[in-house]
Amino acid sequence: MEWAEVIGNPLLQNLPFKIELNRFGKILMSLASNQHGRIQGRMAANLVNKLPNGEVITECSIQTSEGVKVADVVWASDEFIQTFAYETPYPKAPEICIEIVSTSNSKAEITGKVELYLAKGAQEVWVVYEDGRITTFSHIGEIKKSSLVPDAQKL
Repeated sequence: MEWAEVIGNPLLQNLPFKIELNRFGKILMSLASNQHGRIQGRMAANLVNKLPNGEVITECSIQTSEGVKVADVVWASDEFIQTFAYETPYPKAPEICIEIVSTSNSKAEITGKVELYLAKGAQEVWVVYEDGRITTFSHIGEIKKSSLVPDAQKL
């Protein structure tokens, strides 16, 4: 399937799952808990307050070499939005991509998403755990703290 077919399919609307595509166009679904949604909302709200010169998007679709992946939260600079507007899926990853780890996520799956988002141009990828821990990655690997949001560990 193509992403436009997924988002336009009425049978796939209002499902309690996060939907993505693998590189073969097959649908992947992940469960989302209320705790996951709570963390997603808090991350989005805090980014809006800390980085006013851009847009925060939840459930942001990004075309990767492994299919369309959907970041839980992203921050896209004003320049990014001027270039790509709200194209769906984005051909490039916004500057910050955030994945919130659910019980259904494997470590390999999260590691893969970090690599895919960085390969598509993200400057940082944050992995947020339900216990509040945040691990931050850039093109040099894991970093101690965000260079884009100095107090990101307090989100």
